[in-house]
Amino acid sequence: MKSNDTAVLVTVTGPDKPGVTSVLFAALSRHEVSLLDVEQVVIRGRLTLGVLLTCPRDPEALQEELEDAMATVGVHVDVEIGAAQSGGRSLGTHVVVVLGRPVTARAFSTISRELARQGANIDSIRGVADYPVTGLELQVTATDTSPTADVALRTGLAAIAAGIGVDVAVERAGIARRSKRLIVFDVDSTLVQGEVIEMLAARAGREEEVRAVTEAAMRGEIDFTESLEQRVAVLAGLDESVIDEVGESLELTAGARTTIRTLRRLGFACGVVSGGFRQVIEGLAHELELDYVKANTLEIIDGKLTGRVIGEVVDRAAKATALREFAAQSGVPMEQTVAVGDGANDIDMLTAAGLGVAFNAKPALREIADTAISHPYLDAVLFILGVTRHEIEAADAVDGGVRRVPIP
Repeated sequence: MKSNDTAVLVTVTGPDKPGVTSVLFAALSRHEVSLLDVEQVVIRGRLTLGVLLTCPRDPEALQEELEDAMATVGVHVDVEIGAAQSGGRSLGTHVVVVLGRPVTARAFSTISRELARQGANIDSIRGVADYPVTGLELQVTATDTSPTADVALRTGLAAIAAGIGVDVAVERAGIARRSKRLIVFDVDSTLVQGEVIEMLAARAGREEEVRAVTEAAMRGEIDFTESLEQRVAVLAGLDESVIDEVGESLELTAGARTTIRTLRRLGFACGVVSGGFRQVIEGLAHELELDYVKANTLEIIDGKLTGRVIGEVVDRAAKATALREFAAQSGVPMEQTVAVGDGANDIDMLTAAGLGVAFNAKPALREIADTAISHPYLDAVLFILGVTRHEIEAADAVDGGVRRVPIP
């Protein structure tokens, strides 16, 4: 900006229609202005367009022409001559994603107060989703960017989120946020609805007994390997045909197919690591075109389940090991990995990942996760990764299939 130039802020508001932007910039071009910043947003057909510029001469004449020009397209223009300039657009230190169904004004007010209390300023807000949840992404600048302050920001927002009916994810801003390249999901109660071992146990009439052991294991109250042995033992004598029966009956979690499809379009390697059973989930993994599968193997002799597993038990430590192996095979650094799970058995895996997401999880996992989702839609993971609903559906439209299932 030259010393004799005048800074001018132009704000246009009104109904969005073709030609508004071209009329504005045609008028500006006649005054040889230089652009410093431009932002435009349209919400429900209402346009807000802001232009920060420098004017070399007679800003009052510019204001008069702008008012006349914008009146011809039926919108309002405010012109602030001598507008103060900051040192440029803030780079931001964090991205905060708020998810809810709905996100109420009360909830958003509570979040903004907590950000202010921790010395963080909201630089910009954009909508990232209107289905199946409302998603708002905040670019935030914090005064303290130390690791301790990061933890305080994340835990402070998490502490208030549950009480106001929203999920809040916090990540450091910057290019690293968009560099994730490998995602690994737990299977039971994460990628699919329900627990596979309980579905198998139902064929033996022992579902309730097994469910009680499963819940205790997921809370971290029982050693996983011990609990697995107890639960698998009740399957002894079942015909191997139950494996196909259960495999064919698996129901994906809402949004799971969309999530995998979208991530594959983005070039992600996708895998599952399960304390369940490979024979049951192999068909689903093939259908979803997953790159990696790690799970326990049921022993079968003479067409009958023996009530034992063979080979390495996929327990808490093995899940983290599998994530590291998948990353190495894909040539992906661990900081570019994402892990999603729901139980105590996933703690090591989520801790090892670059981003650990607790999905409708037990308290033990929520406490260590980078972020937690309490809504039953797996595609909420995409919004945390910075993918918008519009981008998802635009890609689906290219392939000829945009579909929204009604939500009661």
